[in-house]
Amino acid sequence: MSAMEELRQTIARLRAPGGCPWDQEQTHASLVRCLIDEVSELIETIDLLDFAHMREELGDVLIQVVFHAQLASEAGHFTLEDVAREVNEKLVRRHPHVFGDHGKLGTSADVLVKWEQIKAQEKRAGGQAAPVSTFKSLPPALPALMYAEAVWKQIEKKALPVDEVVAEERISALAKDLDEASLGRRLFELAAAARKRGLDAEGALRLEARRVMHEVDTRAQAASRT
Repeated sequence: MSAMEELRQTIARLRAPGGCPWDQEQTHASLVRCLIDEVSELIETIDLLDFAHMREELGDVLIQVVFHAQLASEAGHFTLEDVAREVNEKLVRRHPHVFGDHGKLGTSADVLVKWEQIKAQEKRAGGQAAPVSTFKSLPPALPALMYAEAVWKQIEKKALPVDEVVAEERISALAKDLDEASLGRRLFELAAAARKRGLDAEGALRLEARRVMHEVDTRAQAASRT
């Protein structure tokens, strides 16, 4: 039995009846924070070239991948084998200069151009059209605070309508007397209060930022059609 299969079976056993209560309670959503934490710790070992701890942190990230695949498998969506097969097929498909009969590409820049071309072709073939939005595309994995800041920056820059979506007067009033120290104190207090209440501050802010972006975008597009 491979080490990967042993790991998969361990996660499955933790989730099964008679397993670990904590593991049994987890969902895709509840594990997001764990994934962020583990990736952050891995990045630190990469920055330090700390290979002994890098191996450990890679394992912790791998746990998250296997755990999400296990949850999906239990729900009948896909398995860990499906995940590995699909990403391997994608790697082969997007490297025709290595695995196909296409000519060799000379530079990394050429490879990236080819990758994006093939990616776009795959989306068109799958009927995936780029969504129309008033907002410029944002990296979905941005930390929630940076995501919210980026959404508001676009709202201000494009003078998008926010009536009944956010309290703009309240935002202006809060900004009036705000400085770095008071901002840090308020953010810390909110994070601590969320923790005390058992709430996910990161997730709550991300959901609110997405709500604002969706509602403002809907209003802006409706206005453009009138």
